[in-house]
Amino acid sequence: MANIIITGSSRGIGFEMAKLFADDGHQVLALSRNDKPISALNHQNIASFPFDISNPSDLQKLKNYLDNHWKTVDVLINNAGKLLNKPFLESSLEEFEEVYRVNVFGVAAITKTVLPKMSKKAHVVTVSSMGGVQGSMKFPGLSAYSSSKGAVITLTELWAEEFKETGVSFNVLALGAVQTEMLEEAFPGYQAPTTALEMAEYIKHFALTGHKMYNGKLLQVSNSTP
Repeated sequence: MANIIITGSSRGIGFEMAKLFADDGHQVLALSRNDKPISALNHQNIASFPFDISNPSDLQKLKNYLDNHWKTVDVLINNAGKLLNKPFLESSLEEFEEVYRVNVFGVAAITKTVLPKMSKKAHVVTVSSMGGVQGSMKFPGLSAYSSSKGAVITLTELWAEEFKETGVSFNVLALGAVQTEMLEEAFPGYQAPTTALEMAEYIKHFALTGHKMYNGKLLQVSNSTP
């Protein structure tokens, strides 16, 4: 059984993933700013505490937890994300930075914190978006969000190269439309063909097995536009 860290676990795909892993007997550390939904599950295989990926003291709290409870981490799923749906000229620089603090700097910071605990067979999976894929269809109002999701695609490629001697694998999944609260914020009224649970099942399987076939790769997990 594996030790799994999932960020953005209070709702949507992250919440469903935490339950799926835990029900299979894996040990899950489910992190999100609001940990009430996940802690309310009272699942014996899920640990959680309030965690802001962009807060240095929370990253120290995570390091302390790992030092005290887990010898190794097998899978890190960077699932937390922040959306801004606003015309570019109406977006303040501060709002732009907030998105990057979570979607880029936060992903880098938690990965840096967890990597020393990861074995050669470990897997870092970062959840990106089709909007971050070069050449994909783009949508007005998502300048900050989609460009930040493009940044973590390149980061993944760089990490795979930098750590190829140590064996940790890094892959990134660019998701298409999944029926979540965040999708509703980006595309109000749009009905996605994929549920959060369906995508959670896919990512769970990929997190446990994908590193055997892929490293430093972007997989486009999408059956629709958006």
